[in-house]
Amino acid sequence: MPVITRTVRKQSRSKPTLEGAGVHLRRAFGFGDTSLSDPFLLLDDFRGDSPEQYEAGFPWHPHRGIETITYMLAGEVAHGDSLGNRGVIGPGDVQWMTAGSGIIHQEMPQGDSSGRMEGFQLWANLPASDKMSKPRYREVKDADIPDVAADGVNVRIICGEFNGIKGPITDVTIAPQYLDVRVSANATFTHPTPSDHTVIAYIYAGNGDFDPNQEMTADNNTLLIFNEGDQIQVTAGAEGVRFLLISGRPLREPVAWQGPIVMNTRAELETAYRELQNGTFIKASGKKGV
Repeated sequence: MPVITRTVRKQSRSKPTLEGAGVHLRRAFGFGDTSLSDPFLLLDDFRGDSPEQYEAGFPWHPHRGIETITYMLAGEVAHGDSLGNRGVIGPGDVQWMTAGSGIIHQEMPQGDSSGRMEGFQLWANLPASDKMSKPRYREVKDADIPDVAADGVNVRIICGEFNGIKGPITDVTIAPQYLDVRVSANATFTHPTPSDHTVIAYIYAGNGDFDPNQEMTADNNTLLIFNEGDQIQVTAGAEGVRFLLISGRPLREPVAWQGPIVMNTRAELETAYRELQNGTFIKASGKKGV
């Protein structure tokens, strides 16, 4: 059978948003209809050039029923939680946090020596069977993330595989792929994608053509959600292009979502918030690992 190159189903721009205690960021998607992005719930781009844009941070808040994936490019995020975990996510680092049955944590960004802070946070839904699982942290340092070069392309492999090299994050229910892709000027990147997966790209530098069937140049702050297919094909413009390529197996389960808690039913959601009020929200100690 012929290999089908995915076309773009939806193209949109990330929107300026205030979050946490007053962090200026851009939201690529989130807090809306999840059917097109399933199993992913939200993607925030929190790049900033000066401390007043981000220093207020994300003070103590709960999570249940999801995974949050934080990927830093510049600056750092100091984090801590009610289970006693503490750490710093630095440039090039990734924190893959499985909230599971529940944690309460804070995330406080700090810029580099020039005041610049750049990063992304992705929320991935957990299936009903894992929503009340034990919380877990997986922290991966910059040096442990493969950076593979091939024919005008460089790919940082956080999760998934490129050119036979696998990323450090494995054993995730939705079988995700999370790649940071750099395509040199006028070069072409072709990459296989599981035909049953949702595939998303978020462009954050340069520009390129992401659809073989129409002229559709995408540039900084652009989100693309693809139609079904077996691969994606990207041809960079004269400046080259850099983007996040994210894919995962859809859960196709009901979503009951309020703030930082995502369950399957309204009753489960009400239980979670009732437990927050009465002090029974935390069910188990979280663990760190890779």
